[in-house]
Amino acid sequence: MGPAMRIALGVSYNGQAYNGWQSQPSGNTVQDHLEAALGRFATQPVSTLCAGRTDTGVHGLMQVVHFDTPLQRAPFSWVRGTNTFLPPDIAVQWAQPVPEAFHARASAVARRYAYVLLQSPVRPSVDAGRVGWVYHPLDGDAMRAAAAHLLGEHDFTSFRASACQAKTPIKTLHRIAITQRGGDTAESATPHTDWMPCYWRFEFEGNAFLHHMIRNIMGCLIAIGQGQQPPDWMRAVRDARSRDAAAPTFSPDGLYFLGPMYDAAWGLPSRTAAYDWLP
Repeated sequence: MGPAMRIALGVSYNGQAYNGWQSQPSGNTVQDHLEAALGRFATQPVSTLCAGRTDTGVHGLMQVVHFDTPLQRAPFSWVRGTNTFLPPDIAVQWAQPVPEAFHARASAVARRYAYVLLQSPVRPSVDAGRVGWVYHPLDGDAMRAAAAHLLGEHDFTSFRASACQAKTPIKTLHRIAITQRGGDTAESATPHTDWMPCYWRFEFEGNAFLHHMIRNIMGCLIAIGQGQQPPDWMRAVRDARSRDAAAPTFSPDGLYFLGPMYDAAWGLPSRTAAYDWLP
């Protein structure tokens, strides 16, 4: 044992089996499983603080947590030792000592999420629970035009869950990128299908996000992409500052917390191995 030191971890997880990130009496959250594994490896209780909570069914590619411990262990010992006691759908990707001033949540300068959506006449199978699903073709240009109304600093009350505990609904979105992979092209079209399945990837980067904010934005983007509303409807929803003005909350299945962004001076990784499979 020695003086307490602060350790940061990068954690990835498939959220399908868990009741979100934050610890609950049920014990079936990602935080509960992580702290139990850390406690078994450290042979003493370990309490973690995270960069951003995720809801039931939402995945994490680089959740960052920190904790204080008197144990002196090599960084990769924390990785291998903790993973020994974790279920297969949660894995510590990296561990690193950090200064006491580092805080997983407060030190983050931005956060990134991605939503992966399958556009197909048939529901997902091998990727069930890992992608959202729509069965009507989407108009990418209309969705990009709509997303432009959300960039910058705005009051995002219309996209805020009633249970949200944030102190203010005013947030800043730095970037929304909408890309398509696969689908109808001259090469892929066949005479036997009206249109080809494809994946859509929506990336969001902002200083912080409200509870259900991205899933509520996704509901609106999909309504616009399917032609149910014009792109300028997004601006009207934004300015209404009322949850009733927006579309229903979309499925959590395709939502991924890509992770927080920190000042380079902290020297923390910006990616994990889990990124590489994401469409």
